[in-house]
This record gives sequence, structure tokens and C-alpha cells, in this order.
Amino acid sequence: MTKRLPSKYKIGRRLGVNLWGRPKSPTNRRDYRPGEHGQRRRKSSDYGAQLAAKQKLRGYYGNITERQFRGIYREAVRRRGDTGENLIGLLERRLDAAVYRMKFVPTVFAARQFVNHGHVLVNGRRVNIPSYRVDEGDVIEVRGTSREMPLVLEAIESPEREVPDYLEVDYRKMRGVFLRTPELADVPYPVQMDPNMVIEYYSR
Repeated sequence: MTKRLPSKYKIGRRLGVNLWGRPKSPTNRRDYRPGEHGQRRRKSSDYGAQLAAKQKLRGYYGNITERQFRGIYREAVRRRGDTGENLIGLLERRLDAAVYRMKFVPTVFAARQFVNHGHVLVNGRRVNIPSYRVDEGDVIEVRGTSREMPLVLEAIESPEREVPDYLEVDYRKMRGVFLRTPELADVPYPVQMDPNMVIEYYSR
């Protein structure tokens, strides 16, 4: 288990935002940074703003290491088109992100663990790599033996999130289709994300 799982809400508090839009987030009660001097408001430099944007986007996807995130950035740069849009598209094509978006699990952290433990099939084949990159048209489904897990049933019934329109989900079959690679405007982030500032951070 990653060291970040038990302290996931520290990420949001450090950044001062309810990163995943969850009702039980501590930032709903304390919208300031943790620590003795957390309530002091400090003016951020350009570098500080870029770093915060990077930490916010990387933290949102739960368990991505700095090395993995930098690798995704480099691939986004190599691709044609807008680098910021490419970055978002690559992040949303991760299997754990797609499982989370389809509401098969309640959190991005649970999505990583769910995939890791072999509960997910892609095009009928078991995939246990959270960073596996799905393609347009790929069918993602929960394995038959995993469909009655309380975690899954509670996530499906939760009114917290809606499934975005670049995915199609049939909960009777516990199956979804990744229809297309989304753009930034398509992704239902609960807080504002600025991938262009992330690009500026890495291109210094």
C-alpha cells in the first residue's frame, strides 16, 4: 500500500482545496493549510503558482509518482496538438482514472487498488496495471466475482458524481465503454485545473 493512502486528505489541505469534491473532506471545515502557521496567507510567486498547479493535478489522480507524471508530460509534449490538452487526455486514459469515472469505485485511491487486485477486465482480459492506457472503444468491466462487493455497490448508488459523456456505462452488466479521449472542458474536475501552468512548470 502506498504511503499516500492514509494521508490523502493532507494533499487537499496543503493545497487549500477540496481536491476530490468529497463531503467529508477536512477542507470543508478548515480551508487553510495544516500546521502552526497554516492560517497565514502568503503571496505566491509565479513558480509557486506553477508548482501548486502541478501538485494539484498530480495529486488529483491519487497515486501517480513524480517520475510517472513527468513521463506523461514528456509524452504530451511529443504528441501533436495542444500540450495541455494532450496531458489531460493521457491522464484520463489511465485505467484507474476510467474505472473511477465510471463510478465502479468511490475514490481514485480505491480505483488503483481495485485494478491492482485484478477486479477489472479490459476487452475481456484481466488487467491489473492501474497505469494501463485504454483506447477509444475499449470495453471496461468489473469481473463477475467482484460485482457484489459493497465498495462497488455503494459507489454506483452514490449521488456524489455523474459519469461524463466521453464514457458509456451499463450498470446492469457492470460494463463501460471508453468512447473518446476527453478535452479539459469535458473532465468533471471539482476544482479548477490549469494544465498550461503545469507545462510552464516543467518547461522552465
